[in-house]
Amino acid sequence: MTEIFMVALWLGLVFNAAPGAVFSESLRRGIRGGFGPAFAVQAGSLVGDAVWAVLGLAGVGALFAVPALRVPLTVAGCLLLAWLGVAGLRDALTRKVSDPAAEAHGKQDRKAMAVGAGMSLANPWNVVYWSGAAGGVGAVLGPGGAAELGVFFAGFMASSMLWCLIAAGLIVVLRRALPPLAVRVLEACCGVSLLVFAILQLSRLI
Repeated sequence: MTEIFMVALWLGLVFNAAPGAVFSESLRRGIRGGFGPAFAVQAGSLVGDAVWAVLGLAGVGALFAVPALRVPLTVAGCLLLAWLGVAGLRDALTRKVSDPAAEAHGKQDRKAMAVGAGMSLANPWNVVYWSGAAGGVGAVLGPGGAAELGVFFAGFMASSMLWCLIAAGLIVVLRRALPPLAVRVLEACCGVSLLVFAILQLSRLI
């Protein structure tokens, strides 16, 4: 059981620490709103990660090779990324960094969590990753049953939550170190990167 848990911890770190659209959005919101929004985006993405992990490990990832499922979901994800990218550029150009946020922190965090969940759930390529990982996971788990799979899933989610805390903490440190102009430039860069991720994700359908 210990070996299974440690493998899951390592896999969780590798999966979550890879730079991507979720981190860009977490960074964009975190340099404006601090730890809460940054963590909320990361934690929200775990909802989608958990869904895709369960589907992939259960062996139903092949269903998302069907264009009728994959194409609409991928297009929805691309539109969400593009909308967030445009919002990042708009905010960097029009909103003052020193201005207090118009919304309460709780509302900001709920919106950020919903965005994170949407970004992850609208990325069907995650289930492809988990379908490929299922073979390797099965080799580690051996002929065991639900108990071993539960330990693996718990280890992966624990590792993912740890990364959420680390990433949000690093963003807060960066936010405190940067002058206002640099914050706006970084926010614009995040907006551009989200647009790039949208184009790259869409190109995978072509």
